[in-house]
Amino acid sequence: MWYLDSDYSRHMTGDKSKFVFLQERESGTVTYGDNNKGKILGTNIVGNSFNTPIEDILYVEDIKYNLLSISQLCDKNFNVSFNNECCLVWGFSSNFCGV
Repeated sequence: MWYLDSDYSRHMTGDKSKFVFLQERESGTVTYGDNNKGKILGTNIVGNSFNTPIEDILYVEDIKYNLLSISQLCDKNFNVSFNNECCLVWGFSSNFCGV
């Protein structure tokens, strides 16, 4: 499960199995809302054969949730639409990504 969030500036997960491709390398830290830090262990692409892949996901040590940044999705030309029942995300090629 992925959480869409407007507070986080970057996509991130601690679940290595989510990656289609992962370039492992330590490359700094992320700072959480409570000012604690998480070590970045890698980055690359998540997805599967059924979904549009999402790029530039940070692999962060010990993070407990899978977080997608709404602003980063929009910056990458994904369409994000909210209503009172759900949130829809489409890839730039109009492929449905998820609810």
